Amino acid sequence: MEMRKILGIAMGAMIAAGAVSNAAHAEETVIWWDFLSGGDGVRMKQLISDFNEQHAGEITIDATTLEWGTPFYSKVRTSAAIGEAPDMMTYHASRIPLAVSQGILSEITPDDWQAMGLSQDDYAPATWDAVTIDDKQYAVPFDTHPIVLYYNKDVLAANDLLTEDGKPKGLDSREGFEATLKGLKDAGVDYPLASTTADGTFMFRTIYSFMAQQDGELMTGDEFLAGDNAEKLQNSLEVLAGWTNDGLQTTYTDYPAAVALFTSGKSPLLINGVWEVPTMIDLKDQGKLFEWGAVEIPVIFDHPATYADSHTFAIPANAGKEMTPEKHAAVLEVISWMAKNSLFWATAGHIPAYGPVTQSDEFKQMEPNAAYASVTDNLVFDPKSTLAGVAGPIYDVMSTYFVPTLNGEMEPAEAVEEIKYELNDLQ
Repeated sequence: MEMRKILGIAMGAMIAAGAVSNAAHAEETVIWWDFLSGGDGVRMKQLISDFNEQHAGEITIDATTLEWGTPFYSKVRTSAAIGEAPDMMTYHASRIPLAVSQGILSEITPDDWQAMGLSQDDYAPATWDAVTIDDKQYAVPFDTHPIVLYYNKDVLAANDLLTEDGKPKGLDSREGFEATLKGLKDAGVDYPLASTTADGTFMFRTIYSFMAQQDGELMTGDEFLAGDNAEKLQNSLEVLAGWTNDGLQTTYTDYPAAVALFTSGKSPLLINGVWEVPTMIDLKDQGKLFEWGAVEIPVIFDHPATYADSHTFAIPANAGKEMTPEKHAAVLEVISWMAKNSLFWATAGHIPAYGPVTQSDEFKQMEPNAAYASVTDNLVFDPKSTLAGVAGPIYDVMSTYFVPTLNGEMEPAEAVEEIKYELNDLQ
């Protein structure tokens, strides 16, 4: 009887030890929110599936996709305030200043970077700076998604407007690019360049790029359009309004129409985001598209510069809910794995932010991404302001004046005067 008791006690101890061991190695579930739809959504779901398969029994991502823009960011803020935000989420770099001011993002600490096996040297300076506030990082860049120039190789070639390396002629100067536009116009093309001129928030990308090509900035300290920056904005608007007035660019064109004008062959040039690359690839694979390419936007002023934003990964600061060390380690593993496996993400047209991926032979052979990868050296992000970023008030103000100006119904000088007054009135 005594022996049975001893055995029973020993067995109980073994079971208890086993339970503790199993608990220590229990699978961590990482609650994930994103705002990715369309081609982005398809690719991210595949990455999540691949991660879960490779980490079976250790970490699983439980992902939810929410509505892009203001609805997403409003939900994050309200959820973080009551400790109900996810463990991690996608976040636009342009929205980080506002999020930090609201106290809803956790710092990505030096120890976190070390644990992930990532560092500042792995990122382009502008991309790293975009997630940095007061020398602290609040997100891990996943990509950059700039605007690019899409072009119809067949039409340009037929009109002797391709260079020997198969790119549009005239990308290095205003005179050169306008010569290409006019060459297409003379060849009978109604609208050589398709632009989203009915949406001022979208056209901000092109306008701000042209400002940056003059070393202009939207915000200096706490002042909008200080010094000669108003003049540089006016210069940008005058160029674009001139293209519209000369019939070189589409008028009052919304986003779907701009893309359709290009894909139908009616407009041989299109300025749009890299996220439309999957559209072009799919149509080409279906035999419904001409030979096409995409390159960095033309240098209209002094030097290359292109507006961009970044998808990043951020960790919410959940009020009253501290993350366990095990959960935190799992979140860092997810972010690290996504960065190091972002070559697949590039098939969505984006440029992976993690340098070793973009420097790989595989990426350098990926077209058209490799053709516009040079833009990484010339990126310009939103000003670091709580008023900036996706769906921010800056865009609302400027859109009101950009649309009539780009469509020949308002003078650029008048638009700039009104924009400067209203932006500074937001402060």
